[in-house]
Amino acid sequence: MRCDCPKAGVPRRPSPSLFLGLVGFVCSVGFLPPAAHAGGQAVHARNGMVVSVSPPGTDVGVSILTKGGNAVDAAVATAFALAVTWPSAGNLGGGGFMLIHPPSSKGQPVVIDYREMAPLAATRTMFRKDDTIYCAKAVGVPGTVRGLALAHQRFGRLPWKDVILPAVRLAEDGFVLDDCLASSLNWIVAVSGDSSELRRVLGKQGGKGDWHAGDRLVQKDLGRTLRLIAEHGPDAFYKGPIADLIVAEMRADRGLITREDLAGYRANARVPVHGTYRGFDIYGPPPPSSGGTVLVEMLNILENFDLKRQGRWAPQTLHLMAEAMRRAYCDRARHLGDSDFIKVPAHLTSKDYARRLALGIDHTRATRSEALAKDIPLAHESNNTTHFSVIDRDGMAVSNTYTLERSYGSRIVVRGAGFLLNNEMMDFNWFPGVTTRSGLIGTVPNQIQPHKRMLSSQTPIVVAKDGKVVLVTGSPGSRTIINTVLCIVVNVIDFGMDGQRAVDAPRMHHAWFPDEISFEGTFEHAAAVRKLRAMGHQVYGSRQGDAHTIWVDPKTGLYHGAADRRLDGKAAGY
Repeated sequence: MRCDCPKAGVPRRPSPSLFLGLVGFVCSVGFLPPAAHAGGQAVHARNGMVVSVSPPGTDVGVSILTKGGNAVDAAVATAFALAVTWPSAGNLGGGGFMLIHPPSSKGQPVVIDYREMAPLAATRTMFRKDDTIYCAKAVGVPGTVRGLALAHQRFGRLPWKDVILPAVRLAEDGFVLDDCLASSLNWIVAVSGDSSELRRVLGKQGGKGDWHAGDRLVQKDLGRTLRLIAEHGPDAFYKGPIADLIVAEMRADRGLITREDLAGYRANARVPVHGTYRGFDIYGPPPPSSGGTVLVEMLNILENFDLKRQGRWAPQTLHLMAEAMRRAYCDRARHLGDSDFIKVPAHLTSKDYARRLALGIDHTRATRSEALAKDIPLAHESNNTTHFSVIDRDGMAVSNTYTLERSYGSRIVVRGAGFLLNNEMMDFNWFPGVTTRSGLIGTVPNQIQPHKRMLSSQTPIVVAKDGKVVLVTGSPGSRTIINTVLCIVVNVIDFGMDGQRAVDAPRMHHAWFPDEISFEGTFEHAAAVRKLRAMGHQVYGSRQGDAHTIWVDPKTGLYHGAADRRLDGKAAGY
């Protein structure tokens, strides 16, 4: 089985973009039965499919489908299970976005926005250059439990308790570790220093021993927390005994979250960003996620070019994709933030605007990123998320991305509750007015305000044709997320790849700043890379996040589950 640990790294020059592109620490867990395969080999099914990073999490989702649950029931159950079996990113103490595409002709797609938000005591200049991201001050008000509850309330079929109990059992009874998850847990215990609660909860014998494959991880505190949520609903987390434990943790570590912050948190049902690309409908999350807006803007630009005629790995195709990324990410920095606090320009997703941007692309030379944003002063200078996809027998699809931000979030475990808290406050622009060529953004739309939601790159999407789902995908990877999704969409729509080939293919990323392309195919497509460099691009090797994907075969209607070979997730169906 493949395991990519932090110490393995990526063979490239040191750069801030490395930290934007890496996904913290990634491993796969659990036993893969003969009917399900790890990344690189698609799984086919007709009645339902779940693809996630964690085999036990996938199994929970499929079991819910087989018991008569719909895609939302399975997604909620999978999300709670991942909080047990994938502690680096699966969570109760974080937040995310769930895109729900109902069966054909049975309603419109909707996004459940359960992004974290800034506490009431947060201020625009609350962070200093020497502040660590691993502290209670970096914790945003968690949204996951409210978000999953809202999705279930609006769309679920099975009782709330029934979709959480599988996670309760995984926590209380434990599950068997493989080499990779054992290594992950040993790593986080080692780097967490004197974090005694994390060592007690996730370390073997309180951190005195090392985990090994075959060991069983039991999380009794987390099991009690999950049982409270199962029996008393989300209020147990936001207003009840769990809230008391969170507030006590904040007081002990000089965090900002209060009972008022928790009680006041609301998840939102939002209208997705909707675009079209060569006759396909694209649905993605709206602000406070930048994912849907930036993806649609890039696809609108690329629609002006015949990529298929040029070839997938032609230098010209890669050049045009990089230039579309550069322009859309510049607009991301200039305009995007929480739409409850700022006005997001409607033109960003219009075809006319994209056509003007496309006309400004030089087909022979790379644009300098500085030339696109003369209105943004540049200062002089001296990723852990997880995505899963679900579809049920009726064609309802769920694309869900959620996160703690960095791998294992803030590394703060709530004492007595057994779960990790996020460090999502780092996704705000910490230093107002400071935008650098290395990728630090300080523009106004994403500066800190009380109860504001920090800008996200999460991009859970559904692609449909004539109302029927074609593709369900998303990815972790910080700012690389949107470009990972772009690559998969282009692979499927422009180049006719099936889901597994689209997921396996090399990916690329350009984020405006740093002014460089990171590309997984630098060795495989060396001639194209040389041409890109001759055009003025800086190109470096990279690794982008895992994209656990469902593709629906348009000829047979079969669901194809594609677990990403970069990580060894699991696809399973029935």
